[in-house]
Amino acid sequence: MGKDGREIAKENEARVLRALHRFGWLRTRDLASLLWQPRGKNPVGAPTMQPPVATASGLRMAQRTLRRLLNTRQVLSSQAPDGSLVYALSEAGARSLERLGVPTAASGKDLVRRFSAAQFRHRTIANQIAIVGILAGFRVSSEREIAQDRWLGGAKGIEGKKPDVLLQSNGCAWWIEVERSRRSAKDYTKLLEWLRIVGHDAFRQSGSILLGSGLRWERIIFICTPSFCLKLINDLKSAGWKDNAINRLLSFESSLYSFKDILFE
Repeated sequence: MGKDGREIAKENEARVLRALHRFGWLRTRDLASLLWQPRGKNPVGAPTMQPPVATASGLRMAQRTLRRLLNTRQVLSSQAPDGSLVYALSEAGARSLERLGVPTAASGKDLVRRFSAAQFRHRTIANQIAIVGILAGFRVSSEREIAQDRWLGGAKGIEGKKPDVLLQSNGCAWWIEVERSRRSAKDYTKLLEWLRIVGHDAFRQSGSILLGSGLRWERIIFICTPSFCLKLINDLKSAGWKDNAINRLLSFESSLYSFKDILFE
């Protein structure tokens, strides 16, 4: 005998709560893409950076589920700088997850209380990339999970640095950097030094020491503006990097995501 409507509704509510725990906050379209689309298994090749697209039926299911969760006060909603609504766990939602076996669940009220347009844009892009990776079947560490040290690098990171998203598959790791804002000279110098260290580690014949767990570096992908891409490549060449090393380890995506802060887009 199949499940009745109430059972399906409860399962959908639990799936949304778990997703909010994993990501911190999400928009309706993010939840629709993540939870109401088929998922792949054992991905072959590189991940796509193409933003996910929610279906009409997925959006309807996400809206209905969020409405029920709002009515029972298990989620909080807040208007983002672009006019869209974002949703996070409430205290009641966190307690519901604890009963479902997620002891680390916590309210996301501080996450949605106040954030800048730049922070919103950065997290939105990182979330979209993570969702696309999950749908394709990659093992994914979201920006929220990484911020909470729930990823392979833990609190210390890899050589003191954390990615915005990490994707893994078949022993390979894709490190994603969303370069939403301009780095200070100090941070930019640190990035160049980090890339120097990682470059040596990535090209070791005996495998990566930094990643451990039998993983190897596949790509470091920068989601960035064209100007950042050009500057970084030129500075790496000035530091002694060869074209083949840059092309082997680094990728740049400058066309799929907008970095402009547009209100009510």
